[in-house]
Amino acid sequence: MRQPGRHFLQIPGPSSVPDRILKAIGQQTIDHRGPDFADVGKAALDGMKTIFKTNQHVFIFPSSGTGAWEAALVNTLSPGDKVLMFETGHFASMWSSMARKIGFTPEVIEGDWRGGAEPDRIEARLRQDTHHEIKAVCVVHNETSTGSVSPIEEIRKAIDAAGHPALLMVDSISGLASIDFRFDEWGVDVCISGSQKGLMLPPGLSFNAVSEKALERAKSVTMPRSYWDWHDMVGPNSNGYFPYTPSTNLLYGLNEAIEMLHEEGLDQVFARHARHGASTRAAVRAWGLEVLCARQGDESGVLTAVLVPTDYSADNFRATTLKHYNISLGNGLSKVADKVFRIGHLGDFNDLMLMATLSGVEMGLEKAGIPHQSGGAQAALDHLKQSTTCPSDTQNS
Repeated sequence: MRQPGRHFLQIPGPSSVPDRILKAIGQQTIDHRGPDFADVGKAALDGMKTIFKTNQHVFIFPSSGTGAWEAALVNTLSPGDKVLMFETGHFASMWSSMARKIGFTPEVIEGDWRGGAEPDRIEARLRQDTHHEIKAVCVVHNETSTGSVSPIEEIRKAIDAAGHPALLMVDSISGLASIDFRFDEWGVDVCISGSQKGLMLPPGLSFNAVSEKALERAKSVTMPRSYWDWHDMVGPNSNGYFPYTPSTNLLYGLNEAIEMLHEEGLDQVFARHARHGASTRAAVRAWGLEVLCARQGDESGVLTAVLVPTDYSADNFRATTLKHYNISLGNGLSKVADKVFRIGHLGDFNDLMLMATLSGVEMGLEKAGIPHQSGGAQAALDHLKQSTTCPSDTQNS
């Protein structure tokens, strides 16, 4: 049966695609070897450097973020190499599983899925590695399965304090363009991201931001690679082209997205996401429920993962809310399957959209019979009213 009104896609990615970007994607495809394409390619490649905050290389692949994971690994490691990974949640575990399947040796620092990676534990392990067998430290910046953020700058300092030469590789698939990320300033060697989260695009593009150190490492490693080879990209990219057929129409959309992000201002984008995350957590507390991310300061502005009471089904709640209120919420993954639901508040998203989302969640909790207290949406509204900043106010202050 048809439901009137818009569908609320409040999963933590893919996020809703703005009309401006849809219109850009809908332009006619052009010759990716022709002279007009150079402007499109250069705008995308140079524009993404401003989003990663880097003056170094950014490579764009026609793939999901999973492809960019693989690209990061195969360009920097040789078969059997050891990588240190921190288990912040489902996606950190998936990345380590990929490393193992490809033929590397991941060593995983176990986490409790209630916060980000811990720099002191990484430093302690690296100090033990006196022969420098660990070739890379792999960390998820914003863990999409749990709603926790890892302190990347502090992890870089931990690696340096240990005097260890390992590369720092960061997955910011769901963090980039939503929460602060500074590739050069934080000393990251490789960052992985994707198009379908803060960049507000459909799935289909992935990215590797790459330091000179990592690019030099790629010259000496022996892992077989072809499609993902960074060095095949360098020459064509310098003129705005690609070594194979790119996703031309998604690049149109990417250029529009980059323009939109800079029109709002990246700092304003980050502040907006932080406000929405804090307001959502205020709602969760008012409902008497628990946020999965338990370590203060690690909470994400991209999404909030909410634990349902023991013996209740998060998936049943999600199905009920979709049926009655036309809202899609994120499901719990692997260790927290059916134990949590995830509220996405990322991308092209404003205060009124957040209030509609949280009102729908509150009605869904009642409809599904989940024990809770009323007033969560009101608590979020109170927080928004207290913390509201208008872009024009900021510019005129």
